[in-house]
Amino acid sequence: MDTEHRHDGQHAHGFGQDRKRPGEAKTIIVIAMTSAMMVIEIIAGLAYGSMALLADGLHMASHSAALFINLFAYVYARRHAHDPSYSFGTGKVNALGGFTGAILLMMFALLMGWQSIDRLIYPVDIAFNQAIIVAVAGLIVNGISVFILGHDDDHGHDHGHDHHGHSDHGHDDHHDHDDHDDDHKSGHQDHNLRAAYLHVLADALTSLLAIGALLAAKFFGLNFMDPLMGIVGAILVSRWSYGLLRTTGAVLLDKQAPASLQRRIREHMERDSDDRVTDLHIWSIGPNIYSAILSMAADEPRSPAHYKQRIPDGLGLVHVSIEVNPSGSNERQI
Repeated sequence: MDTEHRHDGQHAHGFGQDRKRPGEAKTIIVIAMTSAMMVIEIIAGLAYGSMALLADGLHMASHSAALFINLFAYVYARRHAHDPSYSFGTGKVNALGGFTGAILLMMFALLMGWQSIDRLIYPVDIAFNQAIIVAVAGLIVNGISVFILGHDDDHGHDHGHDHHGHSDHGHDDHHDHDDHDDDHKSGHQDHNLRAAYLHVLADALTSLLAIGALLAAKFFGLNFMDPLMGIVGAILVSRWSYGLLRTTGAVLLDKQAPASLQRRIREHMERDSDDRVTDLHIWSIGPNIYSAILSMAADEPRSPAHYKQRIPDGLGLVHVSIEVNPSGSNERQI
């Protein structure tokens, strides 16, 4: 087992958050591409008098700002990973970045919906040829960005160390290969990267819908298709942002880990007939990693270290505290 120690001899709680995640480099690349396309669209919108292009450039500006927030979350979490003022490291900065990005995404969806309704009521003239060319260029850039951010090769890296005494803290060095039910997957994502991915996906969707609407308006006179597709896009983006708000909010509020993980912990800890888990709390403290506090009751209690050895690798547990009591002595029931 690897053991993290600070210079003062105390156990560190960085849990690998000081490593540079693949999502950070990806986000930098996408920020550069998105910002460049944003400038082109704004300049083109002003030059050609196209409100559609100008609006698309401005909403790309809002997404660039959101991506900068995601980048800041990566850098902050990495640089403050060993700050002792953070009890369980800076892993939750990742979820906070994702949560903030989701809020901005929801605001963008509401704004897009409002503008689309306004254009249904008060149509505007569109410079179709210029708008289509720039929209296609925007789609290409956003498509590349989606591809870059969509491949998540970031895996959890955990570290192990033992405390001696009444409580035991386990940090196991492993990759997470637990069962892959949907609930468990939600706890094993880079939420910050997910937020950035949804922002560029929303941009790609907007560009795609805009191209379809502009072609329908140009060749068939269906001018209402432009704002109508904007409303459709706003609804889809709202659904994405709501899902991200739910998953990141659960992490920030220390929601109990998925039932599948709790069940596996109980199965391993209650291996002997006289051992019972009387209290169990498992919560996410960062991408791919969990902390756990549990109480054991046994007719013949053993040391916390003995019970800690029952926890298998591959569950993502990096900080475990175990309390052991004789059966019948102030057991806390769940």
